[in-house]
Amino acid sequence: MPTRPRTTHRPRRCPIATVAGSGSSTTQAQHFAESYVTEDLVLRTARSLAREVGLDAVTPGAGAALRLLAAAGNARAVVEIGTGTGVSGVWLLRGMRADGVLTTIDVEVEHQRIARRIFAEAGFAAGRTRIITGRALDVLPRLADGAYDLVFVDAEATGFHACVEAALRLLRPGGVLALNGVLASDRIGDPSARDAETVTVRETIKAVRESEHWIPALLPVGHGLLAAVKC
Repeated sequence: MPTRPRTTHRPRRCPIATVAGSGSSTTQAQHFAESYVTEDLVLRTARSLAREVGLDAVTPGAGAALRLLAAAGNARAVVEIGTGTGVSGVWLLRGMRADGVLTTIDVEVEHQRIARRIFAEAGFAAGRTRIITGRALDVLPRLADGAYDLVFVDAEATGFHACVEAALRLLRPGGVLALNGVLASDRIGDPSARDAETVTVRETIKAVRESEHWIPALLPVGHGLLAAVKC
């Protein structure tokens, strides 16, 4: 009786595991997610102006997430810390109610001048925005307790803790905190990263996670977006 050739069976690889284990596939997926919602001419202009003045605006993916959070909460009153050239502000306004007002705070008058023009070009009436020039930690104490539906923080990490504390006071129950930049330039998951910025971000997001006042989730969009609902 003839002997059959011996066949070596190779283990079948799960397609999902293959994709998950491929760094290039992960990068492609992130790129696809960032480009899923496209930006119009107004947002592209605001983004270009941000680069000209040396600002790193929220990415399209993060902007789309902000619009989603504003829309899901039917936001009427929103505080933005860090006006920039209006990129995040336009995303927020497009998710808010038609009668909603965005209170946006920044220390740079010139940046706010650009943002004011961008808001107008996006079709928002002047009454839809309240643009305040000054340090956030000086302005926030003047805002009313429990009067806001969403607080978006796009500021230096050194001010994160104080901004989170202020947001807890400003938000109504069920209101949302959104904190930008929580991946700390991709250093957040590196235990050896002990620079001041990374440590501050790490301590802030840990405090939010462990607090009884927040229901948080860390969204891996853009530079990292921590979203938390006030209990």
